[in-house]
Amino acid sequence: MSTEQNKSIAHRWIEEGWNKGNLAVVDQIYAPNYVQHEPSPVPVTSSEALKHYVAGYRSAFPDLRFTIDDLIAEGDKVVWRFTSTGTNSGSFWGMPPTGKPGVVTGVVIYRFENSQIVEAWVNIDALGLMQQLGVIPTLTLG
Repeated sequence: MSTEQNKSIAHRWIEEGWNKGNLAVVDQIYAPNYVQHEPSPVPVTSSEALKHYVAGYRSAFPDLRFTIDDLIAEGDKVVWRFTSTGTNSGSFWGMPPTGKPGVVTGVVIYRFENSQIVEAWVNIDALGLMQQLGVIPTLTLG
């Protein structure tokens, strides 16, 4: 696979999977033994687990939307830098809905094998999100 083909697959996932909620695309894009490295309350260690992970976010933030701020590829990896927005109208990480909007930035590094995503490293501003939702107080200097 070329880096451009890998970028195209990542772009398809972002638009169809995350933004449209089409979880059937997981079976086409992700390897069954997919592993996601992220300090998350629920580990993602398969493509099936990824479906539940995404469904959980989309249930908690039904209007969830991701941008592609950068999509950079080299070798077998694609780096996606994003901004996401959504309103917390469903249970999230065991917390009741707050009804508040949130904006989160993050970076994901995807690793590809045989035209499928087999591994990813995810880094999001979870603290910032919790502060926006009012779950954790906002810290001020001074």
